[in-house]
Amino acid sequence: MVEQDTQNNPETDKLVLLISRFDEALELLERAPDFAKSGKLGRVFDTARRVLMVPGGCSQLEARAGALETAGVFIGSDWASPETLVPALTTHTLMGADAHTLVIEALSELRLLAVALGHYEHPTVSAEYAHHFLTQVLASNVNLLFSTPSEAERETQGQLAELPRNLLQHLASSIGYEHIIEKLIGEIWRILRQRPIQVDSVKRMITQIAVCQANPEIDMGTSGQGADRLVSSLFGPTDACREDPGIAIYQERLDYMDNAALQSEATGFARAMHDTGLASAYHAVLMRHLLKQGEHLLAEAMGLSATGRDCLLCYRELVLTLIDKGVTAGTPQAIYGLALMLERGILFQLPLAPAMWRQLGLPLSDWSRERLTMAFGTAVPAESLLLEGVLCMLGLPLGVGQGNNPTCQSARALSMWAYNDPDYLLQMVTWAARDDEIIMHFEGQPISSMASLNGVAKTLPIDLDSVSLLVVPHLDRIYAEMGRRCIGREGDPHRWVNPEFHGWWSGRGFRLNVDVPTGNLVDLDDFIRHFYAAYHPYHNGNQPLIHPQPAGIAVTDSAARFIGWHAITILRVTLDQTDQMRLYFYNPNNDSGQNWGDGVTVSTAGHGERYGEASLPFAQFLSRLYIFHYDTLEHGEPASVTREELDEVIGYIQRSWGAERMAGYEFEQTTTAH
Repeated sequence: MVEQDTQNNPETDKLVLLISRFDEALELLERAPDFAKSGKLGRVFDTARRVLMVPGGCSQLEARAGALETAGVFIGSDWASPETLVPALTTHTLMGADAHTLVIEALSELRLLAVALGHYEHPTVSAEYAHHFLTQVLASNVNLLFSTPSEAERETQGQLAELPRNLLQHLASSIGYEHIIEKLIGEIWRILRQRPIQVDSVKRMITQIAVCQANPEIDMGTSGQGADRLVSSLFGPTDACREDPGIAIYQERLDYMDNAALQSEATGFARAMHDTGLASAYHAVLMRHLLKQGEHLLAEAMGLSATGRDCLLCYRELVLTLIDKGVTAGTPQAIYGLALMLERGILFQLPLAPAMWRQLGLPLSDWSRERLTMAFGTAVPAESLLLEGVLCMLGLPLGVGQGNNPTCQSARALSMWAYNDPDYLLQMVTWAARDDEIIMHFEGQPISSMASLNGVAKTLPIDLDSVSLLVVPHLDRIYAEMGRRCIGREGDPHRWVNPEFHGWWSGRGFRLNVDVPTGNLVDLDDFIRHFYAAYHPYHNGNQPLIHPQPAGIAVTDSAARFIGWHAITILRVTLDQTDQMRLYFYNPNNDSGQNWGDGVTVSTAGHGERYGEASLPFAQFLSRLYIFHYDTLEHGEPASVTREELDEVIGYIQRSWGAERMAGYEFEQTTTAH
């Protein structure tokens, strides 16, 4: 039977092969004399790395904890004495770029797991100590458990970014999530405050909390405080489904409810949904029930304000059809997307209603259907999955994420269109899903997504929402082709690509503070002055930003070290509740709350942010900016920017990504200073 399973399961077959190679490498290491062991370690680490990336690999290496120690894997390293290791330091090791360091850290954790579970007796570490150590490791790295890699991780680790996640998930499932519940709850609320479209990872985290709550052997103590709101939002938002009875029983209960009981259910679901940004499968059952017996309560069930109710009444037939086709127990987030879309009032834009009717009857190509099925399975029809994605994107335009892919430009474009030009977004979805081709124009010349060469992404992205899943591969190829057509032009190609790719509202004025051939900073004073004059209310005649604008930032890590270039959208600039001027922006990287070092910590809540926005004080944001667009006819007042304002921004740059790029700046500063 084992042989048959192996033959029928490629992953198992791959694991068996890799483990046999690992055992061979480990045996060679064990036989080697001490002075020659270092020469044998490379093969052990390389094979272990491949094992750790395969499902079931962590378990196999854990079972070899004693053999790892005996063979001398840890001899001569910091991991030779596990009793001296510090759990907090694993954060840096697990996110590091060195593959061998990452692997030996993983092997050490698996060794301690074997000790904690009583499978291996270590001479210097007890089972209790090992268990406590691993609990601290999980708590320190809880953000890696379910999140996709950030752009910093993608740049520094590449495919290796999946290894620490595989390791931590194995550790958590082995020693129990109850030990990290408190951290987990904090992480969930932090993510939910950003209102992402993709919430599968969040739902998995909440499910783990629910499992811990339901297990009588797990004493959560005070660690589970605040968990009830999250668990109930998915599994029991209202009185009639409080004990999570199942879809069928809940439907039976609805059949016997009077109007008052249905209204209570509708209000309860709406409150839970808007509290968390999550919609329950029970909510979908209620919505479908109200279509037949209680249509007047639909607005209540979606928690609509006067704007949303007006939109619902004016486009009643369309909204009812959207609920019928898009809202199922498998696509409950469509409710939240629909509610927020109605609240935006965008159906009052004349092209939107006919475009949505077209979406409802859209025939999917074979390729589109296959892509959706591959990503989301067959439980829900592909058309419903795509419609859910459309509703969520139109309702939450700032919730679009790029996943673990270098496609920030495409994610930004989708977000910008959903935010600013929703009927254009629906046109893109139609072309991609029906025709398997998108045609855009660059300086008057058509570019076909099917005729273009490869895009920025080396493989087809799979970890995206249903709309992005179909549209991003086309946009990625077109964006790359636009860049190729700029080869040979002086300066940065974004000067020409961004307005053509994103839309006419992208400013044709363009500023860049990096010399492309050398990477050094240039014209820094002038760059800063012009950004103040274009965007800061005190220097641009108090003119608010009308259309979102594409921009590029130099991403830095928590130590303020340069990571790479990244695309974002500037949304607005205004005073926060403490009268500090802040710039609010959209970041497609799945998690906008990041520490960029030197006190520059991006905020997603608490400083006047709307759902999906990130913000920084104006000067701090400008210190990470390297390109921006502006309206050439809006001149502002660059001369009114003070030396103090300039020096504040320059100081942040000098202490971070610009440290090695400022050759010659001292001369510029002395000549421009007054």
